[in-house]
Amino acid sequence: MNYISTRDKKAVRTASGAILQGLSAEGGLFVPETVPTLSDEELSRCCALDYCARARLVLGKFLGDFSGEEIFDCVSGAYTGGRFENDLPAPISKLDDSTYVLELWHGPTCAFKDMALQILPRLLSVSAKKNRQEGEVVILVATSGDTGKAALEGFRDVPGTRILVFYPEDGVSEIQKLQMRTQEGENVGVCAVRGNFDDCQSGVKEIFTDPSLAQRLERAGKRFSSANSINWGRLLPQIVYYVSAYCDLVQNEEIALGDEINVAVPTGNFGNILAAYYAKRMGVPIGKLICASNRNNVLTDFFASGVYDRNRDFFATLSPSMDILISSNLERLLFELGGRDGEQVRALMAALQSEGRYAVPPQMKARMQDEFFAGCCSDEKTKATIRSVFEQYCYLIDTHTAVAFDVCEQYRRSTPDERKTLIVSTASAYKFADSVCEALGLEAEGEDLFAPADALCRHTGVAVPQPIAALRGKTVRFSRSCERGGMAGFVCETLGI
Repeated sequence: MNYISTRDKKAVRTASGAILQGLSAEGGLFVPETVPTLSDEELSRCCALDYCARARLVLGKFLGDFSGEEIFDCVSGAYTGGRFENDLPAPISKLDDSTYVLELWHGPTCAFKDMALQILPRLLSVSAKKNRQEGEVVILVATSGDTGKAALEGFRDVPGTRILVFYPEDGVSEIQKLQMRTQEGENVGVCAVRGNFDDCQSGVKEIFTDPSLAQRLERAGKRFSSANSINWGRLLPQIVYYVSAYCDLVQNEEIALGDEINVAVPTGNFGNILAAYYAKRMGVPIGKLICASNRNNVLTDFFASGVYDRNRDFFATLSPSMDILISSNLERLLFELGGRDGEQVRALMAALQSEGRYAVPPQMKARMQDEFFAGCCSDEKTKATIRSVFEQYCYLIDTHTAVAFDVCEQYRRSTPDERKTLIVSTASAYKFADSVCEALGLEAEGEDLFAPADALCRHTGVAVPQPIAALRGKTVRFSRSCERGGMAGFVCETLGI
């Protein structure tokens, strides 16, 4: 199993090479040469396995130059040993006979990014050894909130690595900001950017593809890699939890093997729902992929019109991890639905770079609309959904999961489709406690940052997750900020190059 770039099929890498490099030299994203499949027998066998065994099976199909023992060690190191609550990385809650919630926030940072970023450092370490990479691997991360903390925690004090995270100064929640600014570890660095997430993401990509900076890095015995979902090693572990969730529904007799389910995913950068698409391509019986956006509805408009246009106002919303106008992982979908035509993808991405927009051919638009339903949700509707879900089910959700609930209902009202739906819950409500309190009509007592969490706990009886409770009183280590144009300077200064 080798990997090719979405913009140049001649850029071929092994699995370990693709993970180590992160982004192809011409800016493309690595994808497998062919998408492997799960046979009916394999899927049936998976139903009786635990999460780790399912992960080993799925990863083994994609990591062609990894041994079984290496995959076993990576999976065990990521998902056992108390890193996830009750050693259950991705439990499902049933709300009614047609609605299930996949809870992906039981890890060390209370967000779904832990599912991939607990294993990525292990995959990267193995990849470095296989490719005889002896110098330091420098991980650059742009985050809209959750990826940053999860990556910092995953790579903390991992030998041979350094991790630098950029986040939008006013574009994350106060808890998310505190999680990053208090991060422990000797190999970590954090910098706020005076701009939005797209500024952070574009800045990181420019640093990656700057040849002069690459030469300086090489002379210092270092090389860049990425922990964002542009790295296949980030996206691959996310495919696992869709396979596992389907198997759990079968094992719990909620569906029969072979029954199709729909999946509703809150998304901004398109990685999480793209992982569901790849699970479907592998043979998991998934029907409609429901793409849920907030007021930054560039994806909703794209799936409706076939035109991707980032030339629009940017809004800071109650679901900040989705405040994104440039959805990087969409490039992989364009490649897959466009007949794996690298020339076409390169032209579309060039148009996005120069004009801020592109239009896909009619046949690609039709294929997109066959696979996906897209909708968006306002802040007011987000708050109303949090309130209604709690009142109806006594179930607490965050501002991102609420977007998925609302768009799922939009889909149900617009179609006779009666398939059961798995709603992906991407973060603990306590990461956005102030907004959730407002939605439930609660008043926090005092000005303390944790007052909303305390109020939420008193009202709902849901305990504050330990990783968030442990932030009280922690020392802030990082307070640096810069303009987008200063990101490369921060990298060079921090690395001493």
